[in-house]
Amino acid sequence: MSHETFNACIQACNACVVACNHCAASCLQEQDVKMMARCIALDMDCAQICALAAAAMARGSEHAKAICALCADICQSCGDECAKHGDHGMAHCQECAKACLQCAKECRQMSAMS
Repeated sequence: MSHETFNACIQACNACVVACNHCAASCLQEQDVKMMARCIALDMDCAQICALAAAAMARGSEHAKAICALCADICQSCGDECAKHGDHGMAHCQECAKACLQCAKECRQMSAMS
């Protein structure tokens, strides 16, 4: 399959990289950084796996489906964690949660393709 087949997933992964990097940087500016430690750690993991997934799809890697399946799991974890921080007025976490959950959805669909 050509990389155009995966365009929506590649775009979702790239958007998630940006959202996670922004979220991590913003969390580091919060008053209680220690409270945000898990969010920051998941943001970093998520940004890295999303970048890898996008690159794997772009080059037509034989491992792209497996990478996207793992990416979906990590995006789900990160999205779930970021969503918990809505009560604290952390818009960056809410935007990140949205990007992560969209990416998880796209990666699940991609990894299920035959």
